[in-house]
Amino acid sequence: EVQLVESGGGLVQTGGSLRLSCVASGLTFNDYIIGWFRQAPGKEREGVSCISSDGRTYYSDSVKGRFAISMDNTKKTVNLQMNSLNAEDTAVYYCAAVQIPDTLRIITTDLYDYDYWGQGTQVTVSS
Repeated sequence: EVQLVESGGGLVQTGGSLRLSCVASGLTFNDYIIGWFRQAPGKEREGVSCISSDGRTYYSDSVKGRFAISMDNTKKTVNLQMNSLNAEDTAVYYCAAVQIPDTLRIITTDLYDYDYWGQGTQVTVSS
């Protein structure tokens, strides 16, 4: 059984930083894409960033230059370092996984492509 567990959320002031972690079990990271998504109150869930097992990354325009995603294969962990946070970053953050062979060179933050989801962790940025 695949499980994804997020941690690291919390309350932070504008301009502050948080580091989210997603620990996976029940899967290897080979040929998987791990994505981070977020959902603010009253809004649709949106893709923030993702990383493939061969290290390709993607960032949405709203977080590019502020967030950094990384993968630790030995610990089966994907981290999302979030810097320069602002009120618009307030949301529940989810990690998700989908198996796509690296040879296909596909990267995606379409939430409908993902098969496995964590329960989410709340990030609140206060002014």
